[in-house]
Amino acid sequence: MGKPKRERSLSDSEAQAVARNLRVSPRKLNLVAGLIRGKPVDTALADLEFSRKRIAQDVRKCVMSAVANAENNHGLDVNELVVSEAYVGKNLTMRRFTARGRGRASSIVKPFAQITVVVRQKSDEENEKAASKKAKAAKGSKSAATKPAKETA
Repeated sequence: MGKPKRERSLSDSEAQAVARNLRVSPRKLNLVAGLIRGKPVDTALADLEFSRKRIAQDVRKCVMSAVANAENNHGLDVNELVVSEAYVGKNLTMRRFTARGRGRASSIVKPFAQITVVVRQKSDEENEKAASKKAKAAKGSKSAATKPAKETA
């Protein structure tokens, strides 16, 4: 018997992965998460691969896990995936102490964090919008380059 299956909180074109108990503060992890938000998956993985932050490799594993979930569990096309969300949360905090002068103690806080990565497959409408934006940007830069510059006296 068992309990009924929980409703899926994501749409059919999305998949997620969660990395828990990462030994880094949430504030530092959010800097790395900001690097990949809104980017295509291949660009995000390349950015994480060459990032100088220590935690970037764990975030990269989480993104790769989300891509694998999208491909294997939901049948999405890997080449059209975008990191739609990457959000960070607090986890447990280890508390330690260090000895100070005159027999006192001072606390040391060692925080843990977790990251949730949601990847989404771009729809055909979004692909067309992106292509039209690129065309407009290329047209705008081309017209600005062809105009003669004003001479100043």
